Amino acid sequence: MGQPTHAQNWWRSAVIYQVYVRSFADGDGDGTGDLAGVRARLPYLAELGVDALWFNPWYLSPMKDGGYDVADYRVIDPAFGTLAEAEKLIAEAKELGIRTLVDIVPNHVSDQHPWFQAALAGGPERELFHFRPGRGAHGELPPNDWPSQFAGSAEPVWTRLPDGTWYLHLFTPEQPDLNWAHPAVRQEHEEILRFWFERGVAGVRIDSAALLAKDPDLPDFVEGRDPHPYVDRDELHDIYRSWRTVADAYDGIFVGEVWLPDTERFARYLRPDELHTAFNFSFLSCPWDAGRLRTSIDETLAEHAPVGAPTTWVLCNHDVTRTVTRYGRTDTGFDFATKAFDTPTDLALGTRRARAAALLSLALPGAVYLYQGEELGLPEAEIPRDRIQDPMHFRSGGTDPGRDGCRVPLPWTADAPYAGFGGEPWLPQPSGWSAYAADLQAADPGSMLSLYRAALKIRPEFGDGPLTWLPAPEGVLAFARPGQEGRLLCVVNLADTPTDLPAHSGFLLGSGPLDPQGRLPKDTAVWLRG
Repeated sequence: MGQPTHAQNWWRSAVIYQVYVRSFADGDGDGTGDLAGVRARLPYLAELGVDALWFNPWYLSPMKDGGYDVADYRVIDPAFGTLAEAEKLIAEAKELGIRTLVDIVPNHVSDQHPWFQAALAGGPERELFHFRPGRGAHGELPPNDWPSQFAGSAEPVWTRLPDGTWYLHLFTPEQPDLNWAHPAVRQEHEEILRFWFERGVAGVRIDSAALLAKDPDLPDFVEGRDPHPYVDRDELHDIYRSWRTVADAYDGIFVGEVWLPDTERFARYLRPDELHTAFNFSFLSCPWDAGRLRTSIDETLAEHAPVGAPTTWVLCNHDVTRTVTRYGRTDTGFDFATKAFDTPTDLALGTRRARAAALLSLALPGAVYLYQGEELGLPEAEIPRDRIQDPMHFRSGGTDPGRDGCRVPLPWTADAPYAGFGGEPWLPQPSGWSAYAADLQAADPGSMLSLYRAALKIRPEFGDGPLTWLPAPEGVLAFARPGQEGRLLCVVNLADTPTDLPAHSGFLLGSGPLDPQGRLPKDTAVWLRG
């Protein structure tokens, strides 16, 4: 058997652009982003230079949790379009050299899903979920004390029905958890995978990938108990080995949302017969600190090496405070538990750091995920409290600002109503949003969009070769990668003073200008030829 071709290995070093359809572009003027809007912007995405698009759930949904409450995996939500439009989008993107990944949510479904509706009616479908009698003299207490998966929420993960039984939902009551010990659940999801692979998708992102399997006894939660009653259970690996067989039949790939502190257990999901890749949350949540970033990079590379899996790098997604805002704060890390209203932010500082972080992440070996609007340098928007829609806000009792701030509809055209998004957006755009419009940035060689376009054009030269750290002053990250035409260098200055550049033969790209002495200023990154 010969070596895999570059086309087969595209995912090992791809730049994958995350499309949150609801907020990307509105093609029909109703204020909600849709597939028509995405199709119209495919030339923009091709010019940006991305290899693939990952779509957040676009399926039929009551939208109680931004589409992660799925009522039917084989139907596109009418707010977004039709299945025929999705097929056209997949095909048209492919013609431009852009692959498509869809999002599968296997842990739970919507309470409007036919299975759950039948279960509520007392049918045998109850076996497909976790229904239990309550505790207490009259069954008035939940079956166990598991905590909610929504950060900051003290609400129970059980909801009682009029007949006295309770059902499990690690997230909202509108998202009942499936019983993955039941063969019908496994069969249905494998058929869903085939359904989308048959329609030309190149891969699947797996939501909450480590939560599917539950201890059948549903015991009370005990901190530190091993195995955990519902996180990272060994039964998961048999599920994903079965999924891998399906994906291999279509040359499809998986990326898992796997939040695990144990690096050895994390790597198990990336064995050659399981998932291809998994998201790297250590790097995403890391503060803007040279030592912490280097540790995160080293640990990420080390945990992937034993299984030969490529790393993934991401600065932001649809759940996380936007990079420009986060890096402009005193605390530049990310933790759901510390999100708060009215956190002071220096956007100029955050933008300078976000530009440097873009070059850092794009120079690392592996794949990069780019959340829509990051290439425009969008800040986190402050949503008026009466317009917040995210259930995370409400389940926190109103203390958590939620995730809507990174989901505000994109600005496309500066002089058009609603910055060219379409109709009046489903989330309000802040005043001054048009200053970030793509058409303005495309004409400005110093813009964030121009930086990303230039970086993505150069990035293939880095390939998928190893990283070698170079000697550098404290607070400076410097490393070399083998390029197509000799060695390539990346230098990022997080120290308080400018730093000299290492010996090099050419200058490729900088996140900002050098100082008059040719040194690299604070919070600036460069790519050099070695």
